Amino acid sequence: MYLYRFDIVLTSGETVQAVILAENDEQAFSQVDDELEKFYVTLPDYKEVTLYEKKRIRGGAGYIPPAPGTDTR
Repeated sequence: MYLYRFDIVLTSGETVQAVILAENDEQAFSQVDDELEKFYVTLPDYKEVTLYEKKRIRGGAGYIPPAPGTDTR
């Protein structure tokens, strides 16, 4: 399994992040809509979804997300 981190740009201009646990890329991208709908109650309109990071999950794996408003790319 993999842990995916996405940047999502909403049509309102807001950028949000989603962290998804999935077996493959296709499953991860399809899960983004489900997570957005859970958080916002109704699915918000968005302009783009960008895969920011993908990591294999195993004991001792992890990452540190950037502070809000910063970009480490």
